[in-house]
Amino acid sequence: MVAHRGAADFRVSSDEIVVWVENHLESWRQIPHYIDVARGKTFDTADEDQFLELKGVIVQELEMILASGECAWPTKDDIHEMMNNIPSLRYVSQLNEGALSNVEHQWHLIYIRWHATLGQLKVKYKELKVRNPKSGILHKWTSW
Repeated sequence: MVAHRGAADFRVSSDEIVVWVENHLESWRQIPHYIDVARGKTFDTADEDQFLELKGVIVQELEMILASGECAWPTKDDIHEMMNNIPSLRYVSQLNEGALSNVEHQWHLIYIRWHATLGQLKVKYKELKVRNPKSGILHKWTSW
């Protein structure tokens, strides 16, 4: 019989959470490209599909990160609000310039919060490395 791990048993290593946040930031960085594509009305069905897939990846990555218990910012509500404000490229392409500026501002606030969180994680794990120098796997992120 295989024992199933519950959410409370979910453990993630320090190197994994840093990689997850870095990967999430890479996904997050793609959003402005799609906003620009929508603004210019130069998108097709493939772009729309890729945009929707990206949004799905962002939400999934967020859930993994939040399940680790290591990150408090940005909040799930912040991300979900942003994703709900840009349901499709077609919808975004119909927004006026003021609404598009608000979407970009919302994106930027979350982007900065992710960088702050990543910096805090790196400091935390650098301190752990100092206390436990044999955990060389953290070396990649803490040797700056």
